[in-house]
Amino acid sequence: MNKKALALLSGGLDSTVAIKVILEQGIDVTALNFVTPFCNCTSKSAGCKNEAAKVADELGIPIKIMAKGKDYLEVVRIPRFGYGKNMNPCIDCRIFMHKAAKKYMAETGASFIITGEVLGQRPMSQRRDTMNIIDRESGLQGLVLRPLSAQLFDPTLPEKEGIVDRQKLLRISGRSRKPQMKLARDYGIKDYHCPAGGCLLTDASFARRIKDVFDHSDEIDMRDIHLLRVGRHFRIDDNTKLVVGREEAENNKISIYTGDRYTLLESHDVPGPTGLLVGDGGAGSLGAAIKIVARYFKKDIAKKRIKVTHNGESEILDVSGSFDDETINSMLI
Repeated sequence: MNKKALALLSGGLDSTVAIKVILEQGIDVTALNFVTPFCNCTSKSAGCKNEAAKVADELGIPIKIMAKGKDYLEVVRIPRFGYGKNMNPCIDCRIFMHKAAKKYMAETGASFIITGEVLGQRPMSQRRDTMNIIDRESGLQGLVLRPLSAQLFDPTLPEKEGIVDRQKLLRISGRSRKPQMKLARDYGIKDYHCPAGGCLLTDASFARRIKDVFDHSDEIDMRDIHLLRVGRHFRIDDNTKLVVGREEAENNKISIYTGDRYTLLESHDVPGPTGLLVGDGGAGSLGAAIKIVARYFKKDIAKKRIKVTHNGESEILDVSGSFDDETINSMLI
């Protein structure tokens, strides 16, 4: 066993100080960051991967950015160890990342993994029993060192072999992050991103949206997953749903979607919302979608017209009739 470690780095407080603890012992650390469409730390100016890269640069360590792609979506769709309160498959998610990290260890020459996990901090994936499951299922038993809580666990192989000094590791537990914040101050770390972390799959509203996608789609398109973060979502029928922008920025994001499965609905002649019809619905679905989009025009517009674009071809349609609020709310996901 050598003095090289692979660190799972989110860019948040816990993983940052955990790496610093290990660097203080002269360990050669390489960081691995996973990009996911479900990170709710993402801002308009910088996403989680940008922050992780920034932290790695400040710590003076190399970093690999790895995307969770369609194979990860299948983990979310059917998690072996189930969901948390909403659609969060926390145990399966950790196993997925640890398996990927194990493969990357061979490329970096690392002999063990470090994480910022803290015993008892998260109710599903950071219990003693579930951490044992994660290590076993990923094939990393004895090789996952959790520096912030290490003294509360049995010694890992790098501790047993003297690669890491166990006495210099910590025994933090529970949900409070005050000990980590103190560590950050002691290390001179002043700017850390999204200290409590966050996953959209734990959000009840977002969970309803992704469950709707799983319930109505055999094949998952990553574009549809990214679309879940935008606008109001309506289920028109089993084959079709509608997304309506709530502001100009969302209208702009919606308007870039093109292809056979997408029909763009834009207010014509007057300012108004943009809608995106997703799926293979027929004329009835389009008619319903037009009425929903028109519902969000300004109320004083007498004649509402909508530009409908599909596969590059457009037509202008007058809006006739309307849905009441009860009907529209019944379609809202």
